[in-house]
Amino acid sequence: MNERAPLAVTMGDPAGIGGELTIKAWSRRTDGLVPSFYAIDDPARLAAIAETTGLACPMVEIGDPSEAPAVFADALPVLPLPLSATQPPGVPVAANAGVVIASIERAVADAMAGRAAAVVTNPINKRALQTGAGFAYPGHTEFLAALGGVPSSVMMLAAPGLRVVPLTVHLALRDVFDGITRDTIMATARVVHEAMRRDFGLPAPRIAISGLNPHAGEGGSMGMEEIETIAPAIEALQAEGIDASGPWPGDTMFNDEARARYDVALCMYHDQALIPLKTLDFHRGVNITLGLPFVRTSPDHGTAYDRAGHNTADPRSFIEALATARAMADARAAAAA
Repeated sequence: MNERAPLAVTMGDPAGIGGELTIKAWSRRTDGLVPSFYAIDDPARLAAIAETTGLACPMVEIGDPSEAPAVFADALPVLPLPLSATQPPGVPVAANAGVVIASIERAVADAMAGRAAAVVTNPINKRALQTGAGFAYPGHTEFLAALGGVPSSVMMLAAPGLRVVPLTVHLALRDVFDGITRDTIMATARVVHEAMRRDFGLPAPRIAISGLNPHAGEGGSMGMEEIETIAPAIEALQAEGIDASGPWPGDTMFNDEARARYDVALCMYHDQALIPLKTLDFHRGVNITLGLPFVRTSPDHGTAYDRAGHNTADPRSFIEALATARAMADARAAAAA
């Protein structure tokens, strides 16, 4: 990967706040936190957003990502991808679903070819894509794994002071137990271990693995998952040389003292991981996909249809996603050198 290549920013749902986030991030390029990027988007759409919201944002259409760095200081570089239909804010238009998908595909192709250092995705609405374009994936993460040619990937959420990985993601609580196995814990931990080494520059990452039950099962009195499944997985990971610890009680592993003892927390289910992170720093959370052949980050929020077109979208998570992508891409390039 070319470490000097810009970041590729996808369109996201054109009915949402993605365009506003892109413009606001570019407008803060002089604060030292926003690396060079280009938008794969409809220039007319972005210009309309800038006009509606009163945000000053000159734009230059580019034909190749290599043109973006020279343009970025003075104008937002846009690799044009026209919408198929007029797009009002806050209202999904089925005819534009295919363009949203094409934006993601182009960003990944650029990253895989080294034209982009990383992919930063604006939020999508999975239902809108499924309805409008027959999108066959449960979400962004699975689609990106397919585009990257890997069987699966791992979702990590990060904010200053905490990184978390949910072992099971979008499952009803009643189905979580079936997703917790020795094999899934070990496979996920291996991906996390390698990603922390390669993409975060940690030679010996410390992985704290949570329990499932209250008080981590309290010696089996509140469940046997810790004894029969989680602890054996941790022991096997340790035998492989991975610094895994636990099972940690979920209610005490996120205080200040506990967080100082690990680099990333592997939790058993969605809310066990995401509630503490979003409580600690809701506005700077970043969604990161581990295990891909390219770097991908995203703001940790949705399309926010109710905010679209009102100049009220908070760009902090998106800016953090850009900064994180740049740092990860640089770390990955250094590791490969």
